[in-house]
Amino acid sequence: MGSRNIADGASVARRARFGALPERVRYEDMVEEKVAVPNDPARYAHDVEGSWRSFACLAADLGL
Repeated sequence: MGSRNIADGASVARRARFGALPERVRYEDMVEEKVAVPNDPARYAHDVEGSWRSFACLAADLGL
């Protein structure tokens, strides 16, 4: 009978800790809104001098 009380004690402790689901997280708490930055045309402007850095072509690399 002693083992029955131990099992019941463990069952009660487990149910106290894990017996209920956690509270729901509201949608408003999961979503973060940020202000979008305006489009900066200088950011995407073509840079003739620096364009070789992003040029990835095997034929050009081999000099073909």
